[in-house]
Amino acid sequence: MAERLRVGILGATGTVGQRFIQMLEGHPFFEVGWLAASDRSTGRRYEDAVRWKLDTPVPAAVRDLPLSPATPDQAPSILFAALDTDIARELEPQFAAAGCAVISNSSAFRMQADVPLVIPEVNAAHLSLIELQGWRKHSGGFIVTNPNCSAIGLVLALKPLADRFGIESIFVSTMQAVSGAGYPGVPSLDILGNVVPFIKNEEEKMEAETMKLLGTLDGTSVRPYAVRMSAHCNRVAVEDGHTESVSIKLRRSATREQVLAAWSEFQPLAHHQLPTAPAQPVEFLAAEDRPQPRLDRMRGASLYPDRMRGAGMATTVGRLRPCSVLDWKFTVLSHNTIRGAAGAALLNAELLMQLGKLSGTHTRTAAVTA
Repeated sequence: MAERLRVGILGATGTVGQRFIQMLEGHPFFEVGWLAASDRSTGRRYEDAVRWKLDTPVPAAVRDLPLSPATPDQAPSILFAALDTDIARELEPQFAAAGCAVISNSSAFRMQADVPLVIPEVNAAHLSLIELQGWRKHSGGFIVTNPNCSAIGLVLALKPLADRFGIESIFVSTMQAVSGAGYPGVPSLDILGNVVPFIKNEEEKMEAETMKLLGTLDGTSVRPYAVRMSAHCNRVAVEDGHTESVSIKLRRSATREQVLAAWSEFQPLAHHQLPTAPAQPVEFLAAEDRPQPRLDRMRGASLYPDRMRGAGMATTVGRLRPCSVLDWKFTVLSHNTIRGAAGAALLNAELLMQLGKLSGTHTRTAAVTA
């Protein structure tokens, strides 16, 4: 693009907000020009206000940006939202009503009938739901969401199998990284040397979101995918990367070779030229002890290897073997704050731009900054 679009970040100092800033550095489509966080941070330089926890420096372009009040008045018209659910439920509609495209990582509106819950490789057609939103009709604004960090890796692995063979039943047990709880997250004395077999609302979200993501767009609503599913969610002492043990029963039988072919041939965005999209969204590893979070969470390559744009955006699958109760069982790994959070929202934004759903942003941005 000759000119990058100015974007803002709601919740810029949090774990996912930091990932947004890291992933947007040097992005070919978007440029961060506005940041907002809690009231206590308003007016401070970003670098002074944030407790930066990532392994790259705070990008120079945002160090001196002031943290603005979380109100639509001076915000650009494209916003990435990394807000806690209760805050998102209050704030995101205000920005959508003011004409902003809100690309949200929050669970607040994921299951609302007219709000798309989207993984671009899985259900890009669901983005048309934004045209039904009252905000869109009155101001041009809208809300689009990405899934829960535990659902997104699973659904990427399931989608090619659902398309080719159909899925009747799913059993999944997760081992979820502590970064999924945000910062400061789980107290060290609760997690070190331990497994916590409860994450509030996680199992319910994982089951409901999977059915919506794999569902069929039926006019003005999504018909959920008809599947029986049981999820068990656990917090483990891993920094980044959610691991999931999965068993599935297929509607039509498939050989090992057919399952592997479904994954390897799954490249629905191959011709879309989206910079954050991984070239191979589902990567299979044949080694008997893979995938592992420490070794495999950053898998993924894309159109911009010099910027590591696809890194962490692939779902890695391994240990495919017959299941004596269902049909097949395997292990899934995905990076929870990249593919499962900021990267997922960024990929949604890239697709929205390509589809022309971010049109009009130059006009509103110019008016705001004049």
